[in-house]
Amino acid sequence: MLKYSLVGYDSSDSSQRAFRFAMDLARCGGGRVRVVSVLQVTQGGADACCLMMTDSADQRTQELMQELQAIAPDADKLVDLELTHGSPGDILLNQVKQHPIDHIVIGHTARGTLGRWLLGSVSEDVLAGAHVPVTVVR
Repeated sequence: MLKYSLVGYDSSDSSQRAFRFAMDLARCGGGRVRVVSVLQVTQGGADACCLMMTDSADQRTQELMQELQAIAPDADKLVDLELTHGSPGDILLNQVKQHPIDHIVIGHTARGTLGRWLLGSVSEDVLAGAHVPVTVVR
């Protein structure tokens, strides 16, 4: 039975569906959900850098938990939440090494070829590098 699912969360519809799916699994199997929200720090990402280096990161974490509780009222009991920065695919794969994650749940966002080339595809990165089962929720 899956006991600790990891969800990459960015507030999008697809990540909300992934979160709901992981919460349903956790409730059924007595597990937990680790939700990781990744800020991508890019060349023009000074705002993201400032957010991570100030107390507003704590505020954003609280806001994210409130958002998750609006989706699943029992989130405060079943969710471990982390707000971090970096490349989403790399961060999610590293989470599996750092925590006893036995399952990854990610949302799928349809992008064209150009969008995947410019922005990459987190689901493709995770599917290619994961050593635990991955569920892609559409």
